[in-house]
Amino acid sequence: MIFVVIIIALLAADVLWWRWAYHVLGRAPHARYWRFALGLFMGVMLGYLVIFMIAPGYGRRSYTIIPQSVLAMIYLWHLLVMPFTALVALVVAILRGIARISACSRRACSPRSDRKETASKLAGYTQTEGPTRREILAASIVGVPPLIAGGLTARAMAHLTDLRVRRFDLALPNLPPNLDGVTIAQVSDTHIGRFTRKGSLDRVVEMTNQLRADLVLFTGDLIDISLADLPRGIEMLHKLDPRAGLYLIEGNHDLIDDKTVFERTMKSTNIPTLLNESTLVKVRGETIQLLGTRWTHGNDNIRRMTESVPADPNAFSILMAHHPHAFDYTTADLTLSGHTHGGQIMLNERLGFGPAMFRYWSGLYEKGNRKLIVSNGTGNWFPLRINAPAEIVHLTLHRA
Repeated sequence: MIFVVIIIALLAADVLWWRWAYHVLGRAPHARYWRFALGLFMGVMLGYLVIFMIAPGYGRRSYTIIPQSVLAMIYLWHLLVMPFTALVALVVAILRGIARISACSRRACSPRSDRKETASKLAGYTQTEGPTRREILAASIVGVPPLIAGGLTARAMAHLTDLRVRRFDLALPNLPPNLDGVTIAQVSDTHIGRFTRKGSLDRVVEMTNQLRADLVLFTGDLIDISLADLPRGIEMLHKLDPRAGLYLIEGNHDLIDDKTVFERTMKSTNIPTLLNESTLVKVRGETIQLLGTRWTHGNDNIRRMTESVPADPNAFSILMAHHPHAFDYTTADLTLSGHTHGGQIMLNERLGFGPAMFRYWSGLYEKGNRKLIVSNGTGNWFPLRINAPAEIVHLTLHRA
């Protein structure tokens, strides 16, 4: 239901903006050509939404026929440019309203008949003399949002495969002495699908294997939406080469197409998938308790889900939970999470979508002797990252 409401709201915003822009372009030089270009642009924007609403399954797999750059522009337009444009338009309308009220308070406003007469004179003048500078400026402003969308798309496509290794040295009092120096590679949020560029998964495998980590832990969102991409994800996981083991949990995007099929398929592989389960892992002759939760959201649900896999107080424990808020409800020594993409779009380390939506959004967090690592992830559900680079996390654990 929420999905339908969002699609309808975006459709309405597109139509309103198109109507306004079409009207404004009517007085621009070569108006017919500009209106035609506007129609092509908005036809693509609206067409994708209509397809996604009428046939969601087809819309989820549309990236197989729609060029990746066009798909990126559609996402950037609807989820970034259009909301920002609407906000600017609202602010301008409010300021103009305040200015008119202020002007009227200083002098009597013109009677309605006088305003109509003045408007008719201006209309007659512009019809004979051609478009005014104000009309030309207004027509030029129409082109700003599509140009911004195009510029963001170019930037997004150029950096879609950027990937770094982010390293942390963690001091943990409960770590057994024999595990001092043990290493973990955390891979998360590959989002295999719409914005997975050719060769990017091979690069994730290569960079992860070069770390020669004792454990490789995958913290959810293997695929973006479609289960048709799951075989590619399983193939990528089989190429990873940990010394002591590879373990996986689910994320919210893994379950969009069909939760039951995803979980059943992963359980049928030889890749240990922890769904509200715990297991004991031998690393360098010592035992680590590894916990993994199913996906859920909402603080009460996260608390119940986390408490269903309690940490053993007598063992060194690691919790894998896709949503980082699980950190508040576990006693595990180390929690590994993803989901946030580091905020995806951040003005700096403290300002952006990350802190606006999550208590923990990127990097290291601590509560007493317990630690949380939130990975930015390696992939994208939204094609643009700003100050939240894609990453593989490399952890070296030390006994405090």
